[in-house]
Amino acid sequence: MSVVIVGGHDRMVCQYKKICKGYKCKAKVFTQMSANLSEQIGTPDLLILFTNTVSHKMVRCAVAEAEKCNADIVRCHTSSKSALTEILENVCASSVC
Repeated sequence: MSVVIVGGHDRMVCQYKKICKGYKCKAKVFTQMSANLSEQIGTPDLLILFTNTVSHKMVRCAVAEAEKCNADIVRCHTSSKSALTEILENVCASSVC
């Protein structure tokens, strides 16, 4: 399963990736808006938006790309490790990871 995380804290990128790897997910993490974000997102199975730490412009761009490939979108206000773990638990419980 491929996961794209948009938002969060710069210092947490390695930990986000480690948590996703524990659930056998490949992760891309974008904490800052880049010029070609829409090209870098690709075709994920799941898009996680940490809404407290992301700009509206990044959200619009990421959601538009996720809708093109019919990815599931999960919005979470907090960007903690436990929040990510809970999201992945729920997603992996409802589908085979």
